[in-house]
Amino acid sequence: MANEGLKGSAILFSEMTPDGSFEDRFNAWYDTEHIPVRMACPGFRSAQRYRHRDGEGYLAVYEMDDDGVLSRDAYAKVKNNPSEETRWMLDNVSGFTRYLAAETSTHLQSGTDAATALDAPVIHSVWFDVPESDRAEFDDWYQKEHIPILMKSSDWLMVRRFDVRNGVPDTFTNLAIHYLKSEAGLSSPERAEARATEWRARLAERDWFKAKYAVFLRHNDRQIGHG
Repeated sequence: MANEGLKGSAILFSEMTPDGSFEDRFNAWYDTEHIPVRMACPGFRSAQRYRHRDGEGYLAVYEMDDDGVLSRDAYAKVKNNPSEETRWMLDNVSGFTRYLAAETSTHLQSGTDAATALDAPVIHSVWFDVPESDRAEFDDWYQKEHIPILMKSSDWLMVRRFDVRNGVPDTFTNLAIHYLKSEAGLSSPERAEARATEWRARLAERDWFKAKYAVFLRHNDRQIGHG
């Protein structure tokens, strides 16, 4: 599969936190069983793991053809017939999250291709639960002002926006994943500028404007789908 095909039009965003007493076992299971069996399912293009920068948890972002992949028979067979090791892990990890999201836009830094940006060493996830009545203005602000200002920083490689289809444990409507060359981008003048505009200040006055943020550092190599 060509590098350009590693990014799909939907993702599965899944976090788990192992206890330190079985962290090595958890990582071996994730790398040699949990991801590979999914990479054998049609529709899974690739998967990348991350370590939470500010906590003990791990994240996996699965790239899929579309948001219907998880509803198909091949994936159902994998999900509904877990191995004994998988059962044990799912019974013992904490911090579990699982969100299915469909991509609505991709914004690339000038001169950067999507395959390179996809493997950025740092990602910054931003979640919102936006009421339908404010969705159009929120999208306009993010697309027309917020992202263009962030992209003035050379550390910002790519921004992908998603509609959240479903997930647990929280309720969200919108996800943005920011792919960064360096953590320095998060303290850059460009990010400060993007967070200090009048438009953002107006939105921030609304009760729903309470984002959930997290920063993740790339962990191990991307695994490639072969289903």
